[in-house]
Amino acid sequence: MARLTSDFWVSAYLRQAALDGLVAVLRRRGAREAGAIFVKLDRLDGTAALYGPAPQALADDDGARRFQLILDSDPASVEERVERERRFDSDLWLVEIENRLGDPRLELVEG
Repeated sequence: MARLTSDFWVSAYLRQAALDGLVAVLRRRGAREAGAIFVKLDRLDGTAALYGPAPQALADDDGARRFQLILDSDPASVEERVERERRFDSDLWLVEIENRLGDPRLELVEG
């Protein structure tokens, strides 16, 4: 099955967050077709998490985007990791979502 473009997926993710009453913003626009998508979760309690694309070995062949937890720490540490990822891949997307419940609203895999 074909995978949604990064642009389309991010747009849908932001729209769904808004419908759910959550604050989510696009912090960095990446490559339209296939840029890697990273999601920063801010729990609004001094903790944050960063999610990135799951390795292909952990993904199904249904075309859905799956994510894995990269870092669960304080916001400053997560920002440092985002910067390292950005230096490695200048085409990445970064979305930030605020959710006190700690739910990033992503399909997660265990890594």
